[in-house]
Amino acid sequence: MTTRDLLAAEWTKAVTLRSTLACAALAPLLAAALGVLLGHEFGGHALRSGPAVDPLFPCLYGLTLAQIPLVALGVLLTGGENRSGTIGAALLATPRRGTLHTAKALAVTAMATPLAAATVAASFLAARAGLGRRAPAWTDPAVPAALAGAVLYLVLICLLGAAAGTLLAGTAAPLGVLLPLLLLGSQGLGNIPGLRAVTQYLPDQTAQPLLHLAGPQSVPNFHRDYGPWTGLGLTAAWTAAALLAARLALRRRDIG
Repeated sequence: MTTRDLLAAEWTKAVTLRSTLACAALAPLLAAALGVLLGHEFGGHALRSGPAVDPLFPCLYGLTLAQIPLVALGVLLTGGENRSGTIGAALLATPRRGTLHTAKALAVTAMATPLAAATVAASFLAARAGLGRRAPAWTDPAVPAALAGAVLYLVLICLLGAAAGTLLAGTAAPLGVLLPLLLLGSQGLGNIPGLRAVTQYLPDQTAQPLLHLAGPQSVPNFHRDYGPWTGLGLTAAWTAAALLAARLALRRRDIG
C-alpha cells in the first residue's frame, strides 16, 4: 500500500469511530461554554477593576479544558488499535511500520487542524460576546498571533496524545499520564517554590505566554525564561520527540 492509500484508510477509521467523533464534538462545546462563563464574569466584574487584566485571557482560557478531548482524540486514534488488537491487521497489510506511523500522524493532523480552528474560534467568539465593549477586536495587534498560536498548540497537543497512544500501546496508560499532567500536574507543581524553574518547560506550560494565559511576564511569579514563539517551539519539540519515540517503539514492538 502507498502512503496515500494508508492515509485514506487511517482517515476513514478516524471519522467512522463514534468515540473519536464524540471527542471532536466535545472540544468546541467545552471551549464555548467556558468562554461564555468567563466572558460574562470578566466583562461584568474583573475587567472593571482596572485595565491591567488582559482581555485575551478569558477569550482563550477555555482551551485549557477543551484541550482534553483533543488529547483523548489523539490517544484513541492510535492506542485504540493496540487495545483491540486490530493493529496486527494493519501491520500485516503494511509491513513497513514507519510508513504506517507516518500515515497515522498525517491522519491525526488532518483531523485535528480544522477541529483546533473551530475550538479556538468557539472560545474566542463566546468570550467576546460576554465581554461586551471590553472585548478584543479581531484587528488588535496581539489577537492574530494568539489565535494562530492557539490552533497550532491544540494540533501539537493532539499529536502528543497520538504519540503517547502508540508509545504506550493502549489508551488507559497514556490518558492516565497526560490528563493529570494537563489538568493538575505542572500547574499545581509550578506553585511550589523551587519547582517552577522546571515545570515552566513542561508541554502544557510552554505555549501559555503566546496564548496570554501565563500572566504578566513583568511579574516574577509569572515570568518565563523564554518568549512566546520560543515557548510554542518547545511544545513542538516535546511533540516531535514523542512522535520519534513512538515511531521507534512501533518498529521494534512484537505484536502477535
